Amino acid sequence: MNTQQMIVEFVTWFVLVYFILLNGGYLLLNLLSIVSLHRKGQERILDDLPQAYSGLEPPISLLVPAFNEEATIAASVRSMLQLAYSELEIIVINDGSKDRTLDVLKEEFELVPFPEAYRVRLATRPVNGIFRSTRYPNLRVIDKVNGGKADSLNAGINASRYPLFCGVDADSILQRDSLQRVVKPFLNDATVVATGGTVRVANGCEVSGGFLTRVGLPSNIWALFQVVEYLRAFLFGRLGWSAVNGMLIISGAFGLFRKEVVIEAGGYRPKTIGEDMELVVRMHRLLRSRRQPYRIEFVPDPVCWTEAPEDRKTLRNQRIRWQRGLSESLAANWGLVFNRNGGTPGWLAFPFMVLFEWLGPLVELGGYIFMAIAFFSGLISWQAFAVFLFVAIGLGILLSASGLLLEEMSFHIYPEPRHLAMLALVVVLENFGYRQINSWWRLVGLYRWATEGEASWGAMTRKGNWQRKV
Repeated sequence: MNTQQMIVEFVTWFVLVYFILLNGGYLLLNLLSIVSLHRKGQERILDDLPQAYSGLEPPISLLVPAFNEEATIAASVRSMLQLAYSELEIIVINDGSKDRTLDVLKEEFELVPFPEAYRVRLATRPVNGIFRSTRYPNLRVIDKVNGGKADSLNAGINASRYPLFCGVDADSILQRDSLQRVVKPFLNDATVVATGGTVRVANGCEVSGGFLTRVGLPSNIWALFQVVEYLRAFLFGRLGWSAVNGMLIISGAFGLFRKEVVIEAGGYRPKTIGEDMELVVRMHRLLRSRRQPYRIEFVPDPVCWTEAPEDRKTLRNQRIRWQRGLSESLAANWGLVFNRNGGTPGWLAFPFMVLFEWLGPLVELGGYIFMAIAFFSGLISWQAFAVFLFVAIGLGILLSASGLLLEEMSFHIYPEPRHLAMLALVVVLENFGYRQINSWWRLVGLYRWATEGEASWGAMTRKGNWQRKV
């Protein structure tokens, strides 16, 4: 065997083993999710009974950072004002929006200037003013100089009055019982410091009066692919890691935190665009170094709906930002990996993220290119190429199908047979182009993180036409 053959054989085995480990890891998370969903399904038996409040539920501050969100901000805030919870305050942070976001809020909720003491526990950009609604006493709006999403959340933490705060994206639509569900782990376990909820794609759904009234599927192909993506990411990605207390990310669209722990950790880091993941990883690192018992849990019930990008350019920019955020989060908390106090986050979750999420785009795209060139050049057999296609594409289809199956067995959100048939088709189609394009965008994000400086929060173009006011 000559040197060229040895190199080809080594790279071939490396690519095959990598894809087997990648998909095998996700299949293991899938099994953990099934066990967790079974246990939580038994707990949900009581959910159909009338719900009563004891008055002892911990009060919650809802923080809503908004930057150029005039299309969706009113409907989102209306939905939050109607949430079923005993004690709740809503703080919208207008982060120097250049559109009519602040004007829409003033008109819709009759805001007036409200002088109040503003305790600065986390440094932020200057606050221009604080407003209070004359219609809803528990609604306040902070108008501040633009500083990014993380800076906005820190300003909201400074203004918050309650021990728990919930960060919510301004384009989100929450179910009425979402806070009841996401706070349950805090009531059951005093060591819980954060919980995250499931996020679903709202494109194709109907929203009336600030609440989702009809579940549907988007007609846009980009958004349709993301429906399956979200099912896979939340139902067995985060749920699986939560089962072993190794979840490293809580979506910025919907997460509940113990305020004092976040302040001790230093709040959100303004100079990162992946502020949600970076905070959670830093909390793991801080609490592990103290050897303090804690839990960070995922709540699988579908509680939050958000608008997904419907054009290639916006989706591309979003995925590039996500990969840069992942890179920043891991690089800033490298001390957690293989730390003697690291536990599951440091010894399993962090290395998994590095190998399969951070460096994944480089190995995956390189693997596709190498195997294709090697096969058509006659350097590898058709059997080896067929095995590669099975582990890279076949197992990918299996993973997506298992996410859809978990959703159907546990929540049955999409009741119409035509919806399930369409999603089943997308489960197959996404593996032939869409996932590879996503890997390319993630690789671009990895490259930009390595070569460029800080990135801004940015804005996503939102249509807002899936929301209807009554």
